[in-house]
Amino acid sequence: MTSEQLELLKYPIGKMYFPERCHEKYIQGWIEDIAACPSLLQDLLKHLDDIQLDTAYRLGGWTIRQLVHHLADSHSHAYIRFKWALSEDDPLIKAYDEKAYAALFDSKRPPVALSLDHLKALHAKWVFLLEGMEEADFRKTFRHPENQKQISLLYCLAMYSWHCRHHCAHIEHLMKRRDWI
Repeated sequence: MTSEQLELLKYPIGKMYFPERCHEKYIQGWIEDIAACPSLLQDLLKHLDDIQLDTAYRLGGWTIRQLVHHLADSHSHAYIRFKWALSEDDPLIKAYDEKAYAALFDSKRPPVALSLDHLKALHAKWVFLLEGMEEADFRKTFRHPENQKQISLLYCLAMYSWHCRHHCAHIEHLMKRRDWI
């Protein structure tokens, strides 16, 4: 496999892009991505069996099951980060080891329905929060403990919009390669 082929498997929609100027249409589009993610995932997964769910999207990558549980874990952290930044002044967040999370039993074995249900509720509440935010709220920040870098909620919104589309594309591309759709 060439490095270009591996890059496409790792980043099927490309790496995250954050525009220099973010217009309202960007924010609304990013919120729409977060709103749509649970339904898109459910549609992608509805006909997959356990063998397919336990197939890695690429060599050395996570299985579809792990990706779904990763989305639930990651987006739970993201939602809490939004709440911290909105209610505290530039809080220092708690980092977590996503690879260690993905290796846990609750990422490798449970039905994906558990995380799909969690994502539906979480994303509905998150979108409600996002739609109530003012322009100034998106400029609020938190700091990451690994590098102390300030991250704005606007950037975080763009990143998690990309994150939704990124992992859904992993699943969809695998399904196309295997002729599952």
